[in-house]
Amino acid sequence: MEITLYQADAFTNQLFRGNPAAVCPLKEWLPDATLQAIAAENNLSETAFFIPKGPDFQLRWFTPAIEVALCGHATLATAHILFQHLGHPRDTINFHTLSGPLSVSRGDGLYIMDFPTDILEPTPAPAVLLQALRAEPVEVFTGREDYLVVLESQEQVARLRPDFQLLRQLKGRGVIATAPGEEVDFVSRCFFPNAGIDEDPVTGSAHTTLTPYWAERLSRQELTARQISARGGELKCTMLGERVAIAGQAVTYLEGRIWA
Repeated sequence: MEITLYQADAFTNQLFRGNPAAVCPLKEWLPDATLQAIAAENNLSETAFFIPKGPDFQLRWFTPAIEVALCGHATLATAHILFQHLGHPRDTINFHTLSGPLSVSRGDGLYIMDFPTDILEPTPAPAVLLQALRAEPVEVFTGREDYLVVLESQEQVARLRPDFQLLRQLKGRGVIATAPGEEVDFVSRCFFPNAGIDEDPVTGSAHTTLTPYWAERLSRQELTARQISARGGELKCTMLGERVAIAGQAVTYLEGRIWA
């Protein structure tokens, strides 16, 4: 079987920055084992697969190890491919996913995703988390899948060198570390070893957790964000009640074929 493969860098307007995602349009679903094998072969943090559903699309995301319920950068990359390469005629794309309905619109040179917000609960920091991060958090929360660890400064976030073997002992996907930004409202880094990704370059889904926290802390609905991984990425986030708009850019890296 021949499958078209695209790869795009999300949350950036420059190649080799942002977060790379593979995108595979399908006419119908392949067996889950095949989808997982393709994602493992691609060896990117996410591979997105989609099929038509009337005027909309069903969308699924796979890391090299597991299927996930929500992925921001691969959703952004999928919308970019549909708009730029597959001729999607409308300015909004509706996706049906494990996390419910999601939409991506285009405007002002950005792709704008409409995602559900996370619900945060304060929690004592587990000893293994403190040991793995080698840092003393200001606050710690649990969300849908991750721990949110708030540090005092951008420099502390940049200096983190986690022990990923210890982080694997935590329940859930992993850890989001954040602090006030020096040139943006907040910065973050994301560590997801339980999903097969030690550090994710730019994580759209993490901003469903980060945006509610920073919107309340800064008393503002519109926020600028930067994920300060080695590749780096830029996001604009807006609180919309129980949902959040996460906006960014994307660029295409390659188009190819898979024979599976």
